[in-house]
Amino acid sequence: MELLVLLASFILFLVLGASVASAMIVSAVLSLMVNGLPMTIMAERVLSGINSYTLLAVPFFIFAAVIMNRAGLTDRLLEVARCFVGHFRGGTAQVDVLASIFFAGMSGSATADAASQGRILIPHMKKEGYDAGFAAGVNSASATIGAIIPPSITMVIYGSVTNISVGALFLAGIIPGLLVGLALMTMVTFLSARRGYPRQPYMPWKDRWQPIFTAFPALLAPVIILGGIFTGATTPTEAGVVACVYGLFLGFFVYRELKVKDIMPLLAETVEATAVPVYIIGAGSVFGFALTMSGFGFMVQDMMAGLVQGPTAFLLVVIAIFMLVGLFVEGTAAMLIFVPVFMPIVQQFGIDQLQFAIIVIITLLIGTITPPVGLQLFIAADIAKLSVFKVDIWPFVAIMLVVVLAIVFAPGLVTWLPGLIL
Repeated sequence: MELLVLLASFILFLVLGASVASAMIVSAVLSLMVNGLPMTIMAERVLSGINSYTLLAVPFFIFAAVIMNRAGLTDRLLEVARCFVGHFRGGTAQVDVLASIFFAGMSGSATADAASQGRILIPHMKKEGYDAGFAAGVNSASATIGAIIPPSITMVIYGSVTNISVGALFLAGIIPGLLVGLALMTMVTFLSARRGYPRQPYMPWKDRWQPIFTAFPALLAPVIILGGIFTGATTPTEAGVVACVYGLFLGFFVYRELKVKDIMPLLAETVEATAVPVYIIGAGSVFGFALTMSGFGFMVQDMMAGLVQGPTAFLLVVIAIFMLVGLFVEGTAAMLIFVPVFMPIVQQFGIDQLQFAIIVIITLLIGTITPPVGLQLFIAADIAKLSVFKVDIWPFVAIMLVVVLAIVFAPGLVTWLPGLIL
C-alpha cells in the first residue's frame, strides 16, 4: 500500500507539472503518513542527505565554472580549439566538441558548458550555414563531456551517495570522456560530409602559437586541479577551492577581465545554480528512505533475479532503464532513486563499481540531451530558438550509446587508469 501511494503520487505530481524534487518530497510525505511515521523524519533525512563534506565540492566547482566563464577562459579555449580542428569538416562544430574537452577539466558542469559555449558557437554556426537543429544538437551533446572528464560535479554526487572514492571516479572518467569526445567528432565529420557543412581555412603552425600562448594559463587549470587530487595533495573538495582561487587569479591578474564589483553577481549566480542540485539531493534522500520503507529495493532485486542471469545482461537492462527514466526524470534525481537499489545486485554479480558508475553516469547524461526534459537540450534549443523536438540530437545519442556499450564489454576502459595510479 505504501509503495502504491508513493509511486502513484510521484507520477501524479509529475504529470501535474511539479518539479521532480517537489514531487519526490510530497509523495514521500504522503507515504510516511500512510506508514504512521513522524514528519520529523523528513527533516532529518533532508539534512543527512546534504550534510556531507564531499558535497562541499559542488558549490566550489560551480563557482569555479562561473568565474572562468566571466574571466574570459572560455573564449581563449575556443580559440585554441579552433587552431587544431577548425579546418576539419564541420570545423565550428568540431571546435565545440574539443573546447568541451578543455572546459571539462576546469568546471565539471555540463550545464555551464552548454550555456557558455552555446551562446558563442550556436549563432556562429547558424551564420556559417549549419542547420539550427544540428548546431543545438552538437552543443548539447558535447556539453555532457563536462560531467564525464574530471572534475565532475555528477561524480562528486555519485561518490557521496555510494561512498566510492571520488578520486577513483575522476580517474575512471578520463578515458570514457575522451572516447565520447572522439565519438562525437566522428559523428560531426560524418554528418557534415553528408550535408556539405563548411570548414574553416587551415591555420599554419606559425599562426597557432599566439592563441596557444595566450590560453596557456587557462590550459594549466586542469593540470593544477587534477594534479592536486591525484597526487593526494588535495581532496576533491579542496581542489574545488583551488579551482576558484586559480580562476580568480587569472580573471584579476592575468586576463584582467574581472573587477571587484563582479564578485557579488558571481556569488549570487553560484548560489542560484547550487540550490538546484542540493534541493534534488535533499528530496532524493527523503524519497529514497520512503522507497526503502516500502520494500521497493527488494521488489526490484527479485524482478532482476527473474529477468537477468549474468552481469552483462544486468548492465544492459540497467542502461535500458536509465535511458527510459532519463526521458522524464532529471539525472541527479534518477541517480538518487535507483543507484542505491541497484548496488546490492552490482555486488552480487561481482561487477566493478567504477565500471557500473561510469555506465550509469554517461547513460544519465544522455538523458540530459533527450526530449522532453533534457536540461542541456533545453539550453541549446533556447539559444538556437528551436523547439526541443526539432533539435537534431538522435545521431549523437546513438554514438554515445556505442561508447556506453563499449564500456559494458570492455571494462578496462574504465578500470585501467585507476588501477595504474591508485
